[in-house]
Amino acid sequence: MALSKDDIEHIATLAALELSEEEFTAAHKELNDIMSYIDQLQAVDTRGVVATSHVHGVVNAFRDDVIRPSFSEEQVEKNAPSIDERGFRVPKVI
Repeated sequence: MALSKDDIEHIATLAALELSEEEFTAAHKELNDIMSYIDQLQAVDTRGVVATSHVHGVVNAFRDDVIRPSFSEEQVEKNAPSIDERGFRVPKVI
């Protein structure tokens, strides 16, 4: 599927790009090359090929959530520069 000059102009408008004549010509060629490659990929028969997300077979190593003791309120407050009734008070960062 080849893209027309109108297609390229529409894509440039959607992307808010202002292309010079040389950039327009280069983009037209490059996008048509990409579309040609996509056509080649679509022509490949992939029936019977198992879909994969990774080629190396790695799986996530999840662990069970275990409830463990956490820091006490006093231990947490030791690390805060200042605390009020709503929580930590820290310097304003701009």
